[in-house]
Amino acid sequence: MMGTLSARRGLEWLLGLYFFSHIPITLLLDLQTVLPRELYPIELRNLMKWYTKEFKDPLLQEPPVWFKSFLFCELVFQLPFFPIATYAFFRGGCKWIRTPAIVYAVHTMTTLIPILGTLLFEDFSKASGFKGQGPKTFHERLTLMSVYAPYFLIPLMLLLFMLRSPYYKYEEKRKKK
Repeated sequence: MMGTLSARRGLEWLLGLYFFSHIPITLLLDLQTVLPRELYPIELRNLMKWYTKEFKDPLLQEPPVWFKSFLFCELVFQLPFFPIATYAFFRGGCKWIRTPAIVYAVHTMTTLIPILGTLLFEDFSKASGFKGQGPKTFHERLTLMSVYAPYFLIPLMLLLFMLRSPYYKYEEKRKKK
């Protein structure tokens, strides 16, 4: 029993760190593509330029409308959830986080499928809509996908944890006649 409790708490701490770290990443980098440039100091804009050039990330260099819609969802739905999830997982024992965590996990994984598919299969030549911006070699594609992959894998882990953990499953209330 003690091993199960410590394993659960370890996973809760990992999830707490994930959500806590996601707050500055979202605010300082991801949202630069959907919020006015003037909100960001030149240093953060330069950090974004460095990242997009270094990792050849076409989605943040010249974001397509569909990608911007995902970032808008991150702003409106996910960002308010991050501090709540951070609190729930660091505190531990918050069974009420189950349903919101499942919704977050499924939503996030669903948005990552077209992102990862684009990074893996899109033609990033000059003839494409990405104007030659993007990874050219398979190694560059895998490197860029490794940046995005944790945002699929950790929500998958969260989903399985919420669905399978006996602690987070609601007890059935049976009516006695």
